Amino acid sequence: MKRVAIIGAGESGLGAAMLAKLVGYAVFVSDAGPISAERKATLESHGIEFEENTHSEERILHCDLLIKSPGISEKTPLIQKATSEGIAVIDELEFAHHFTQGKVIAITGTNGKTTTTLLTFHLMRSAGLDVGLAGNVGKSWAGQLVERDHEWWVLECSSFQIDGMLSIRPKVAMLTNITPDHLDRYDYDVNKYIASKMGLFKNMKTEDFAVFYQEDKLSQQGVASKKIKALHIPVSLESEPEMGAFLANENLELKVKDRSYTIPKDTLPIKGKHNILNALFACTAATIAGVSQEDLIKGLKTFQNAPHRMEPVGKIEGVQFINDSKGTNVEATYYALGSFQKPMIWIAGGVDKGNDYSVLLPLVEGKVKTLICLGKDNEKLKKAFQNTIPSIRETEDIKEAVSWGLELGESGDIVLLSPACASFDLFKNYEDRGNQFRQAVQKLNEKESA
Repeated sequence: MKRVAIIGAGESGLGAAMLAKLVGYAVFVSDAGPISAERKATLESHGIEFEENTHSEERILHCDLLIKSPGISEKTPLIQKATSEGIAVIDELEFAHHFTQGKVIAITGTNGKTTTTLLTFHLMRSAGLDVGLAGNVGKSWAGQLVERDHEWWVLECSSFQIDGMLSIRPKVAMLTNITPDHLDRYDYDVNKYIASKMGLFKNMKTEDFAVFYQEDKLSQQGVASKKIKALHIPVSLESEPEMGAFLANENLELKVKDRSYTIPKDTLPIKGKHNILNALFACTAATIAGVSQEDLIKGLKTFQNAPHRMEPVGKIEGVQFINDSKGTNVEATYYALGSFQKPMIWIAGGVDKGNDYSVLLPLVEGKVKTLICLGKDNEKLKKAFQNTIPSIRETEDIKEAVSWGLELGESGDIVLLSPACASFDLFKNYEDRGNQFRQAVQKLNEKESA
């Protein structure tokens, strides 16, 4: 019996363990931290051995295959030792794909990949296709395959997950954009980060489809550096490619395979230039999968975006509160700020990741009335906007930030939480920050309505 060691007992590790057990491996799960009671019960119910708060190196290296969490770097000593001993080291997605007959739509990009993934899945499912959702969003792919397979799988893929891929071949692979991020994982070399993203396309064949943002310079640099066999499908906001998806005359135009579709822009329930781009990508993938123009329009009308991404969370006295807590880098906040023309109170700040805020200056000038800095160290943020935004306040209390938003706003104004920073100085993660923002708005609304 082949032995598999799984490093990390999170969502992907748990799913990989259950699938490996199902297909006949001897499975051992090891996590350097504590494993939740719920996950331990699941492992025990499947007869899977595990350990927590340690890694038993000798036992782990006595395996034929090692599956690691995507968050664990290949530079980790244990992983390097496994590799040096000739043990194959992969991630959950690579393992799972050997046990599916479904066609894969894989989506990556620094920004926009979650919205694009969820919208692609929604368009296909609402059109009646047999489709599953996995990867960096939702439930583990391997864990779902324990229960059932689908004809199509839509996968959100982070660069970390792509690094663990060896033989996955998507039918459709999409790269929404590339901006410098996670560079600590890539020796602070953007070219290595680009190479990681391009790994999604390495196994594709001529009958597959590679979809790129035509105006994104780093994406195009990556495309030029690799020989991608798949048919290239450009997505553009500025030109009209002979084959591809583009914006023209307030319509989304699709010319893909032998189909030509026109979709009115006002069909989109999600606003902003970046969401037009996300919709062009998603509609392209859904069209390739066989969704009709009529079903695309129906699906677009019923889509609801993920929490914490341009999420309306309430309106108080005419002031609209928007939760974009997932905007953890400057590029994501750039899109968020550009989605509104109304006067705005902007809540930003947290753990700065070496941000260059200068690109945001044209978007805030004359539009942002007040910047509320929400973080422990706000000096860089304040300095960047002190000559552009007329009023700047700072706090470490998200309830106070929300209260100030209402106090400073007038009917028709927007209060936008789009931090451009990581959340770990004051919150557990971006979800915790977004949830606390939503709760603060709801409580303030109850107070004002009482």
